[in-house]
Amino acid sequence: MINLSEAAVGEIKRLQLRRHKAEARLRLGVQKGGCADLFYTIEFEEVPKFGDRVYDCGDISIVVDEASLNYISELTLDYSEDLMGGGFRFHNPNAVESCGCGNSFRVASDVSAKP
Repeated sequence: MINLSEAAVGEIKRLQLRRHKAEARLRLGVQKGGCADLFYTIEFEEVPKFGDRVYDCGDISIVVDEASLNYISELTLDYSEDLMGGGFRFHNPNAVESCGCGNSFRVASDVSAKP
């Protein structure tokens, strides 16, 4: 399960309209790299790929590939703004360490699949 805060839903809808992609799904994923071993990816996509998991969070459809799901199951995506600007915030119960930017993380070594 992937969760969205109200603030994240509002920002996703705003971005969908701004980019003329009101029906696009939000793809969340993980790639190897970043300062803490793995980093989050986020983009809009029209059609899911074979084997993707699709989650409906109200009006927003979220797409996650199976390999990434090992690292971000139960993730909550939030959005907040502060004096330094706004951005999405990832609250990942699977992360045992995160870097200062909040976009890179590490999980316990017993997670078997790598993206």
